[in-house]
Formats: sequence, C-alpha cells, structure tokens
Amino acid sequence: MNLSGKVALITGASRGIGRACAIKMAELGADVAVNYSSNRALAEEVVKQILNMGRKAVAIQADVSKQKEAEDMVKRTIEALGSLDILVNNAGVTRDALLIRMKEEEWSRVLDTNLNSVFYTTKAASKYMMKKRQGRIINISSVVGVAGNAGQANYAASKAGIIGFSKSVAKELAQRNVLVNVIAPGFIETDMTDVLNEQQRDAILSAIPLRRYGKPMDVAKAAAFLASDESSYLTGQVIYVDGGMNM
Repeated sequence: MNLSGKVALITGASRGIGRACAIKMAELGADVAVNYSSNRALAEEVVKQILNMGRKAVAIQADVSKQKEAEDMVKRTIEALGSLDILVNNAGVTRDALLIRMKEEEWSRVLDTNLNSVFYTTKAASKYMMKKRQGRIINISSVVGVAGNAGQANYAASKAGIIGFSKSVAKELAQRNVLVNVIAPGFIETDMTDVLNEQQRDAILSAIPLRRYGKPMDVAKAAAFLASDESSYLTGQVIYVDGGMNM
C-alpha cells in the first residue's frame, strides 16, 4: 500500500486508535493533520514522530462536537498541508450508565462527540473532495453499535448512527469517487479498556474467538487499506476488526 502524496486528517489522533492511524498512514507516505481536543503535548509527540519519518504533520486543536470548530479544522488542514484526501473520524467518548440512571448530559455528550462530529467533519470535507472527484472517508464505529451493550445505550446509539450515516453518504458521494466506509473495532487495548476490572476483562475475552484484545495498530492497518487505492471498489462497507466477535 502506498499513500505518498496524500493528506490525511484524523480526529482524536493524540492517542489510541487515532494515534495508530496517524503513524501508520505516515509510514505509508501520507502527510497528516493530527486533531486533538485538549492534550496538545500528546498531539505534538505524534507530530514529532511523523516529522521524523520525513513526512509533513501539523497538530490542530478542535472540539469536533462543535460545528464551527470542525469546519475550521478541515479548512486549516487544507491550508497547512495543501490538500485533503483522507478523513478518519475517530474522536469518541464514553459516559457509561444504565438507562434508568443515565443523565441527559451523558446522553448528549456522547452523541455530540461520537455522531454529530462525524456529520460536521464529513460534510465539510466532502465539499472539497467532491470538487477533486476523489477522497476516502473512514468512520470508526464499534461492534457495540451492532450488538448493543448493557450500560452503553448512548455509546451504542452513537456508533450505530455512524453506520447508517456512512451507508447513506456513501450512496450520495460514490459518483464523485468519494468512498465512505466504516471500521467497527471490537475490544481494543486503549484508555477505554484500561478501566475494566479483571472480572470484566475475563468475561469479554471469553466472547472473543481469538481470545485476545486487539491492538490500536490492528485498526490502523484496516484504515490504511481503506485509504489506499487497494480498496478502490469498496464503499458503504463495515469492516469488523474484532477477533471474530461478530461472526
């Protein structure tokens, strides 16, 4: 796979899956805009690593749950790096609670960050990509968006929404050669899984046929494939990176 000459914008790229996507795409030749919400130091570490590979990179602060900031982020990416060929919508949060205990703020915060942000960034980026008649949009969902999970009604709703949104937009943009696909990770070792206790981890592992958690780079490799010319006949698809959970 070769991403030389391409520019990628990755939301939530200072850590976890987003960071792995940024590093992997840079390894394949892309210049990268590293979006972050609050931790500039972590974002600058990613930028430094990419620059050391001989690629261009820039850290862009934006709260993608806010429309204007998301739109400005896309504009700043194009101004700084000269183009926008790949968008990875990865930014996400959790606010877990059983439905009867879930507060409206917990519901809204997750939907705003995980789903509304995808609408804002995709709309802004697609205007530019449609004019170029090429582009790749990769939206990070979750197996929870397909199967659901107790205590995560807000998170599951946001991730299910990403799938329906992506399939609809894929149909709208296909004639302009803008491909829209989804990655649905299973349980990946990130900050979100670090909070699980041993009993919870054992229960999860028992449901994974490969009997191990995934790594952020497992997701990044799938994203790199979808960003490359190797996937030029794929759009509107959901790729499960879940160790077999969704079989």
